[in-house]
Amino acid sequence: MASLAARRAWRRATIVERRAETTTAHTLVLEVPDWPGHLGGQHVDVRLTADDGYQASRSYSIAAPAVGSRLELTVQRVEDGEVSTYLVEDAVVGDELEVRGPLGGWFVWRPEDTATVLLVAGGSGMVPLMAMVRARAEAGSRVPFRLVASVRTPEDRLYAAELRRRRGEDAGLDVTWLYTRSAPEEERRPPGRVTAADLAAHGWPPDFEPAVYVCGPTAFVESASTLLVDAGHDPARVRTERFG
Repeated sequence: MASLAARRAWRRATIVERRAETTTAHTLVLEVPDWPGHLGGQHVDVRLTADDGYQASRSYSIAAPAVGSRLELTVQRVEDGEVSTYLVEDAVVGDELEVRGPLGGWFVWRPEDTATVLLVAGGSGMVPLMAMVRARAEAGSRVPFRLVASVRTPEDRLYAAELRRRRGEDAGLDVTWLYTRSAPEEERRPPGRVTAADLAAHGWPPDFEPAVYVCGPTAFVESASTLLVDAGHDPARVRTERFG
């Protein structure tokens, strides 16, 4: 892992690819010379500089393991968000920006970890958890993973096609989608917030002592983590990351 000084330094990054994940979220692939690598769950600061010198920076989770000097960020457009709006709507291949990181060392999954894993995502909280799913596959790990992802509608699912494929190809990976506003016609569960029953049905029981990662908006994270602890999960094994 890079030194603290190296991780705090701003690095020039160039957009080399972009792809739509949903109507409001895009993945940007960045070429970052001398990128030191990162772990699933870490994030970076992104800084934009306007022609007049005005600067704005925001933090974004890394969406996948590094491929050489390239890293991926999935950005969800936030209403009135100056940085997210630019990255989702205006940035094009060839544009340059700056990144600082990788940042964060607690909300991470390492390929050598052997504990069963439960991932609980709310909305774009899926991004760092997807990095863990991809890191597991890249490492050839067979640690059992269960991903429970809450979204408003089917159209809001990030990485839906890839997760459908991985669920069939990556032994030991289970994926469950829960919907809060509208659900597919074949979905038996009515739309609604994540409940204790949902986590009991699709997660791991507390006596399995899973490593739990919960990410999403603050209200979602507080609710989901409370449900897990109330169900008997060890609070020390429930790691959270929140935004908004």
